[in-house]
Amino acid sequence: MAKPEKVFKMGGVRASIFRNTITRNGEEVDLPKVVIEVRYRDKSGQWQGTNSLSLNDLPKAVTALQQAYEYLLGEGATRAPSTASGSDKDSASPASGSKGPRNYAPRVTTWNPGQSL
Repeated sequence: MAKPEKVFKMGGVRASIFRNTITRNGEEVDLPKVVIEVRYRDKSGQWQGTNSLSLNDLPKAVTALQQAYEYLLGEGATRAPSTASGSDKDSASPASGSKGPRNYAPRVTTWNPGQSL
């Protein structure tokens, strides 16, 4: 598996950000993906990973996912794909008129773990 761009850890829960670059209509489009995983030791003491979360893991997952979301909206949203040439044009925000990666982040309000629903 490819190495994640960024990992946010909260206890045994981690949210890892990966980048997929696809070509759509002749244009490279950067699609960030977030993988959530819980790390634990099994009965023999070996580290394992699962995508099944317990009740105690939920607040940790919310926090890790919130951090990943904020990262993607901020500095990570306009990061050029790793296959890009690395020029300033590639890392510019699409709003500036350049052909940088598109930001597909939805426009939603953020939720803090201490906030009631």
